[in-house]
Amino acid sequence: MKRVILVVIFVAAGFAGGVLWMKKHAVAPASAGESTAAARAPADTEAEGVKVSRDTNGNAVITMSKKTQGDLGILVKSPAAFQMNPELRGYGRVLDPAPLAALITELASDQAAYTASSGELARLKTLEGQGNASARALQTAEAAAARDQVAIQSAKERLSLSWGKAVADQKDMPAFVRSLTSLEAAVVRIDLPVGETLKEPPAGARIATLSGPSADAELLGQSTSVDPLMQGQGFVFLLKPNSLRLTPGESVVGYLKIPGEPLAGVIIPREAVVRTEGAGWTYVLNTASDAFTRIEVALDHPTEAGWFVSKGVTASNYVVVTGAQQLLSLELKGQGGGE
Repeated sequence: MKRVILVVIFVAAGFAGGVLWMKKHAVAPASAGESTAAARAPADTEAEGVKVSRDTNGNAVITMSKKTQGDLGILVKSPAAFQMNPELRGYGRVLDPAPLAALITELASDQAAYTASSGELARLKTLEGQGNASARALQTAEAAAARDQVAIQSAKERLSLSWGKAVADQKDMPAFVRSLTSLEAAVVRIDLPVGETLKEPPAGARIATLSGPSADAELLGQSTSVDPLMQGQGFVFLLKPNSLRLTPGESVVGYLKIPGEPLAGVIIPREAVVRTEGAGWTYVLNTASDAFTRIEVALDHPTEAGWFVSKGVTASNYVVVTGAQQLLSLELKGQGGGE
C-alpha cells in the first residue's frame, strides 16, 4: 500500500514539473495586429527604385517608376501661361502715421488760434476806428494774428517736406489720417537700389509682404528725402484698402510698374517651389514620365497665384505640385548615399 502511494506521489510531481516547464518555455502567439504590422513593414520604401543623377547642365535628376510615383503620392500640373508688365524691384517699409497725425493736430490748432486772433484783430480795428481801442491793443492783436499765421505756414511746409505734396493736398485730411491710424490704408515708401533710376515716375506698384502676398498701390509721388541706408531714388505709395494688413514699420518689397513690352512666361504655384542652396527650385517631369529634373526658378515676381517665371519652365512642362519637398528629401538622401 505504501508503494502505491509513493508511485502516485511521484507521478503527480512529475506532471506538475512538466506543466511548469511548458509555461516557462512556451512562445506566446502573435496577435492579429502584430502579425499584420510585421507583414507590412518594408525595409525602406522611399529608397526603393529611386535613382539620383545629374544631367549635362548639372541639374539633379530623380528617376523612379510610375508605381513608385503613385506610392509617394506625387502629383504634377502644367503651369499657366501668363504675361506680366515690366517691373522694377525696390525695397521699403510702411510709414508710421503717428507723426502725420501729430502734425495735422498741430496745424488744426494753429488754424483755430489764427481764427480767434484774426477775429480779435478785426474787432479791435473797428473799435479803434470808433476811438474805443488803443493803438497798443491794436498792435498786440496784429502781432498775435501774424504769429498764428506764421505757425500755420510753418506746419504746412513741414507737412509738404515730410510727406510730399500729394499727402499735404488731401481734400479731407482728417479722414485720410483716420484711415491710416485705423490700418484701413497704409502709406508705403519704396526705394530703388543705388544705380537704378527712373526718368519718369512709375504708373503704380505692387506691394508684397516678405511672405509673398501682394496688392496694387497708388503712387502718391516721389519721396522728398533720401533714405540713409538705401541711398537710392524713393517713391511713396498709398495702399487702400490695406488688404495685406500692413502695419507701421513693416518691411516690404515693391514692384514698380514701368513702361515697356509685357514679359511672357508662366505662373509656378507656390506649392511647386522648394528652397535650397539659397535659391528657389521646381521639379519638372520629363517626357518619358519616369524622372524629375530640379530646375532653378527666379523668385523675383510674386503674384496671388504663385511665382511668375519667364525662363526655365514653359506652359508645356509638368511641374510637381504635390510631393516636391519629398523629392528634395529623396534627392539629398540619394546624394548622401552616393558619397
